[in-house]
Amino acid sequence: MKKLRIIIERGNDLFAAYAENCEGVYGEGYSVEEAKASALKGLEFLVNNNDPKNLPSILNSEYEIVYRFDVESFLNYYRGIFTNAALERITGINQRQIQHYASGESKPRRQQIEKIQEGLHRLGQELTALEL
Repeated sequence: MKKLRIIIERGNDLFAAYAENCEGVYGEGYSVEEAKASALKGLEFLVNNNDPKNLPSILNSEYEIVYRFDVESFLNYYRGIFTNAALERITGINQRQIQHYASGESKPRRQQIEKIQEGLHRLGQELTALEL
């Protein structure tokens, strides 16, 4: 199954959402939720108002939607779920450094981005294997 990647980025006033690998899918909003919903409406409009032969090839087969965040947007979007202390435990990255990433004061190196992503994926695997 192909992945339709929707990028979520934080701008000065709004969040932007756009498909990395499908021309014509865009959205924006004052929150991540609004930007995602706007991009999905754009996708729906594109599919419903075009002949299938004129659609980007990814839309003519089964696909799943994957959201890709920049680190600053991710940290701000999930701020109410993940504290900096929790992220430090999950990723091994110092809380103060995480705060610098969340505020946009500094940008993480690729290695740091991978540590964050791997830590979150480990947590996700652990949670999906959990029973109560």
